[in-house]
Amino acid sequence: MNWDDARMFLAVGRHGQFLAASRTLGINQATLSRRISALEADVGSKLLVRRTNGCELTEAGRKMLTALEQAESNIMDGLESVSHQDSDVSGTVRIGAPDGFGIGFFASRLGALDAKHPNLKIELVPVPRSFSLSQREADIAVMVGRPDKGRLVVRKLVDYSLGLYAAKSYLDQAGRPHSRNDLADHKLIGFVDDLIYAPSLDYVQEFYRGWRSSVAVSSATGQVEAAKGGAGIAILHDYLVLPESGLEPVLPDLKISRSYWLAVHESQRNLARIAAVNDFLIEIVGKERNLFA
Repeated sequence: MNWDDARMFLAVGRHGQFLAASRTLGINQATLSRRISALEADVGSKLLVRRTNGCELTEAGRKMLTALEQAESNIMDGLESVSHQDSDVSGTVRIGAPDGFGIGFFASRLGALDAKHPNLKIELVPVPRSFSLSQREADIAVMVGRPDKGRLVVRKLVDYSLGLYAAKSYLDQAGRPHSRNDLADHKLIGFVDDLIYAPSLDYVQEFYRGWRSSVAVSSATGQVEAAKGGAGIAILHDYLVLPESGLEPVLPDLKISRSYWLAVHESQRNLARIAAVNDFLIEIVGKERNLFA
C-alpha cells in the first residue's frame, strides 16, 4: 500500500469531503480522487461512497481510517521517543477552548506551562465554537458539553457557575430587579441565538422564560465587556467577574451550573507533548477549582 495514498485517504476521511481535503493537502480534487481510487484498487475494497454533498465511509473505510490513525499515532509516538529521549517534550500543541476559559483563565497561565515545558510551542485558539479533533482542528479541546460522538478520550475538567450581573451605573439608572419577572423591564444581554454552538449554552430561559436580549454578543468575554459598559443585565461566568470590574450581582440566588470537558482524539492520547499539556490543564484547574464554584 502506498503511504502517500493512505495519507490522502486520512484527509478525506477526516473532512468528509474531497474539497476540504484537497485544500488541506494542497492538490486538486481530480488528483485526489485518482489517488483514492488507486488506494481502493490496492486494498481491494470500496472505501468511500461519493455523494453530492461530500462522501461517506463504507464499513471497510471506517476500519481503514481507524487503522491508519493508529498507525499515524504510533509513528509520531515513535519519532517523539527517539528524538527526545534525553530532553523535555517538544513540538506544537494546539488547544481549542471557549473564549471564557481560554482568555479568562488559561491564557494568563501559559507562562507557567512554558516554564515547565520550554520546548513546546503552544497554539491557543480561544473562540466561541466547537472543534473537530478528528479533522485535527485542535489537538486538545476544552468543551462546554460532554461530546458523545467520535473516537475521543474525554474527562470532566471542572464545573462552573453562572449568575446575573450588571454595572452599578446601569442599576443606578434603571433600578435593581427584585424578582425574575422584574427582568421584563430591563435591558438584557445574551448570545446571538443562531450562533449558539452548543445546547448547554442555550440557558437564558433558565433565568427568565420571557428573556429577550436587547444586546446580543457571541462570546462570553464580550458579554462581560458589554455589561461593564452599562448595556444591561447579563448572565456571566462567575469566575470572569473580577472585583475591579465594577459589576454587581443581580438576584444573587439565581445560579446555574455548567461543565467544561477535556477531550483528545484517542489516536493522540499517548503522544508525549499532548499528554504533557493535558496533564498541565488538569493540574492547574485542580489547584484553582474554587475559582469556578
